[in-house]
Amino acid sequence: METIVIGHKNPDMDSICSAMAYAHLKRITGMEGAIAARAGDLNERIAHVLDRFGFEAPVYLTDLSPRVSDVMERDVISAGADTSLYDALHRMEERRLRGLPVVDAGGRCLGLLSAQRVTHSLFPLRQEAGAARRIRASIAEIAGILGAGCAAGTPDPEPGELILMVAAMQRDTLRERLGGYDASRVVVFVGDRWEIQQLAIEAGVRAVVITGGSKVEPFIAGAARDRGVCILQSENDTATTVLLARGAVQVGGLADPEFLSFRPDARLDTAREEVAASSAFVFPVIDGDGRLVGILSKSDFIKPIPRQLILVDHNELSQAVDGADRVPIIEILDHHRLGGLSSPAPVLFWNNPVGSTSTIVALCYRQAGVSIPRGIAGLLMAGLISDTLNLTSPTATPVDAEILGHLAARAGVDPSKLAEEIFSVGSPLLTMSPAQVVTADCKEYDERGARFSVSQIEEMSFDRFGDREASIREALEEHRRARGLMFAALLVTDVNTQNSLLLACGAPEFLERIDYPQRSPGVWDLPGVVSRKKQLLPHLLGCLEAMRRAGS
Repeated sequence: METIVIGHKNPDMDSICSAMAYAHLKRITGMEGAIAARAGDLNERIAHVLDRFGFEAPVYLTDLSPRVSDVMERDVISAGADTSLYDALHRMEERRLRGLPVVDAGGRCLGLLSAQRVTHSLFPLRQEAGAARRIRASIAEIAGILGAGCAAGTPDPEPGELILMVAAMQRDTLRERLGGYDASRVVVFVGDRWEIQQLAIEAGVRAVVITGGSKVEPFIAGAARDRGVCILQSENDTATTVLLARGAVQVGGLADPEFLSFRPDARLDTAREEVAASSAFVFPVIDGDGRLVGILSKSDFIKPIPRQLILVDHNELSQAVDGADRVPIIEILDHHRLGGLSSPAPVLFWNNPVGSTSTIVALCYRQAGVSIPRGIAGLLMAGLISDTLNLTSPTATPVDAEILGHLAARAGVDPSKLAEEIFSVGSPLLTMSPAQVVTADCKEYDERGARFSVSQIEEMSFDRFGDREASIREALEEHRRARGLMFAALLVTDVNTQNSLLLACGAPEFLERIDYPQRSPGVWDLPGVVSRKKQLLPHLLGCLEAMRRAGS
């Protein structure tokens, strides 16, 4: 079972660092399949911290919706185009399959051998029965299926078009019937009637199959050798022998080339809809080159998905990686408000009103009695410092301060120096495009009947803001329209002065209720405001509530 530890979309430092540290804790405490992941790109500050403490970036996941590859059968039973129907049927019987993919020498899927196609081959309609005597097979394959001995000649392994003929008739009738075919392609089935055997040999048939375990007379064997005719001996009666011989037909000609198939990365819910409308029972799974990589049956759709989630630094599906609602969530670690997430089964949910999720993860190590490795301690320090602005944010608590001291001792790093290092790297206003500034650390909310987003960036000062204000405002409005939001906001925080600027665009009746000094159209001064969750979000929700009351 794969357990993915992942933070919110547009991840910030705390989201990345807490996910990596908690995945490490889960692995060393017994959850071997735990991996850290991210739901967005890394900014320069996060990349710097990972490099600083010697870590690779977590795997990037954009959609966790279950895929065909999650439930398909990978140990695929297939048949080559030259496989006999007899062998193919035995494979289907052994594995209780209702269909069998047929592949070429390169593993590319040519078609599907279904029970319906097999039945039609062995039991054709009356008006098509005459064609059932014609098969593409080899004499050697027929001999193998019959378990037949060879009394004369050598069974030819080369496949070709053969005509099966039961010699249940007088000599003259047989002579006349043989005259209507190319004798070199005819396989005659006959019992112990030596005169019929002799006639078939004289006509130059491809092979004579003597049934019922009958003895082959020496003169018959000699005549066959002289004419180059192969004689096979079957222990079965004629009816059984012919039925088995028809099983020598190669399945390449029987497979249906029109079949429903899927790619391994196809969404499982989409595949389920297509399968429900199909009368087939099995569906090949093929890669981009047409090679068979799996098989999907209708019963596979009830298999459990071999993946589960641990959410860190968020508890709202609107902020979670796409597809999170289709995968079992087993744990949540967060320090934000409750977002109304529901689950079909109980989950371990630790929601602690501290300044960062990294703080909570450090507490988890303590609770588990596990010493925090030096590099992990550095990551948790970075997450805590970034989210609490090095303990200066109103969200910081005495617990954060105590944990930061403990982490600093484990990592051997001075918190103030690390904070200065982090915030001096990669000014968002200087290094990011306007669109990246808006989406780098953006959270969406659905509250009081309104969908909106609040983004945040941290700067060492507002010096660069004036030059970028117009372009960022345009990007913010474009983001709002593209996401269908009532409003979109961006909090630009000066970590030195502990003040912020708020850019917002959207419904005028909402914007007019923002109760802060307006610096310019769509821009407000927020003195002393540095926290999105504890200071800005409550104010915005209050504006929404005032707008709702005014409209009621």
